[in-house]
Amino acid sequence: MKLLKRAAVAIAAMCVAACAMQEGPAAPTEPARAAATAEEAEAFVAAAEQELAALGEQEAHTAWVYETYINYDTEWLVQRVAAAGTEARVRLAAGAARFQDVEVSPALRRKLDLLRLALVLPAPQRDGAADELAAVTTRLASAYSTGRIDYQGRQVTLDELETLMGTTRDPALTAEMWTKWHDTAAPMAADYARMVEIANEGARGLGYDNVADYWLSNYDMPPDEMAQEVDRLWGQMQPFYSELHCYVRARLNDRYGDAVVPLDEPIRADLLGNMWAQEWGNIDDIAGLPMRQSVDLTQLLQNAGYDAQRMTETGERFYTSLGLPELPDSFWERSQFVRPRDRDVVCHASAWNLDSRDDVRIKMCIQIDADNFQTIHHELGHNYYQRAYNQQPFLFQNGAHDGFHEAIGDFIALNATPEYLVRIGLLRQNQAPSADADNALLMRQALDKVAFLPFALSLDQWRWQVFRGDIAPENYNAAWWELRRRYQGIRPPTERPAGAFDPGAKYHIPNSVPYLRYFLARVLQFQFYEAACRQAGWEGPLHRCTVYGNTEVGARFNAMMEMGQSRPWPDALEAFTGTRQMDGSSMVNYFRPLMSWLENENRGRQCGWE
Repeated sequence: MKLLKRAAVAIAAMCVAACAMQEGPAAPTEPARAAATAEEAEAFVAAAEQELAALGEQEAHTAWVYETYINYDTEWLVQRVAAAGTEARVRLAAGAARFQDVEVSPALRRKLDLLRLALVLPAPQRDGAADELAAVTTRLASAYSTGRIDYQGRQVTLDELETLMGTTRDPALTAEMWTKWHDTAAPMAADYARMVEIANEGARGLGYDNVADYWLSNYDMPPDEMAQEVDRLWGQMQPFYSELHCYVRARLNDRYGDAVVPLDEPIRADLLGNMWAQEWGNIDDIAGLPMRQSVDLTQLLQNAGYDAQRMTETGERFYTSLGLPELPDSFWERSQFVRPRDRDVVCHASAWNLDSRDDVRIKMCIQIDADNFQTIHHELGHNYYQRAYNQQPFLFQNGAHDGFHEAIGDFIALNATPEYLVRIGLLRQNQAPSADADNALLMRQALDKVAFLPFALSLDQWRWQVFRGDIAPENYNAAWWELRRRYQGIRPPTERPAGAFDPGAKYHIPNSVPYLRYFLARVLQFQFYEAACRQAGWEGPLHRCTVYGNTEVGARFNAMMEMGQSRPWPDALEAFTGTRQMDGSSMVNYFRPLMSWLENENRGRQCGWE
């Protein structure tokens, strides 16, 4: 979910509770301030929710205009709104801290804690800090979204580059595209370092050592425990990734030879079909397994005359088949489905809730292909989650944790099996692959789902170390590639210059979107999927299940979504899956047939990269 919540709407009632938080120590002649009470805490939170609801709506509309019409004036507007919003949230977070030792109800305590953690990048409580942070973050976001490169005699945008990276098989050309795009991020480095300084100062003002600990505190457990939980989950799935990496490298070596893909080194990042080597499904023609009957979803969509509207309507139909309501008319009137011809926009796919009620939208530059078909199912998951919890108090209108929000739509997309394609008329029954093609279909999934895991880990591991001061600005790029090598076993295709800032070539770095959510979502989507298939009485191989049309599963699924963030995430997880612990074994179960095949196929090969 991508939604900028940074603007200011002042509500007079807030001043009673919050203005005192902005005052310095009392003068000796003044009487000591009375201890805070539960009644004051309740009044403070009620006023805060009222202010934040109005604030969020103003921010959302401003951000929507900026992201769908990038120019000097919309940048100016979003900077001012961002600065004011940051100041308001820092003020409210500091105000909530006054009630840390006050005995209140569990629901009120949860709201107070959420207020303290309401920012992504907290600004310090000093004049000018929020304005400077807003200016820096807006420059970073705009630099990314307006980036273009010269390629084969013309200017090329990132969304076109992504398509070219997925289809080009000339290693000289992929290296050129990769290098030119990553070079566009170099000017961001100084702004990024300044952003880290300001945000860390703000985090310390809220009682956290740094932004990394601030982010990791948002999972209903201490930061160190959450980091250990991430390591535990990765340990469940790392053996499968190692087998996948070994097999893919061998296939790339068959294609390009030892000079391009040495069998004892990390894989070149530009050869994996994706600008960031985060998902490898686009090289299915090289690393995938042959099928007697092949399903080319892109070709099916194009042959059936799908356009952006029909792609989106098909995604909506999955959710309504579970008994969920249709999207409101305003969704179809106000969403951005395609790239406008006349202006710069943010094409990165995102889902929006502009009024905390029914004004939900998606913003995409839809292309008619398999990846966008999956992405639409994913983004609509955000919108359906937003609508499910819109009756909760404002501070509880969010996912149980941020991984839940990302997992919802991905769980639905896992149901896009050949049987699903038959049921929606994209595939005829006699075209559906037989059981002997299962490993080929699982490989296509693994190249995206499993290959993504260490990328997600390395991205936020880099940021955590940056925020904690373990990586200095002059070492940003070297540390980035050390982590990518360690976790993913990949390397850059060209020598990187001293001034490179390759992390900035990935959207979520200049836009400061925490990435752990995507790792957790990969775990949770399979856990949701296995639970749903069990509820539906599915008895076949897990990867062949689809719950399309099952309203009983839909009712239980919606009950989890309606909880929003009102309870600790284990409560929400248990409501749908019956367990209170995130578990990577569902992903392992899903891919078990392919894992056995890969272990056999890799016998005698040199695996690993160190």
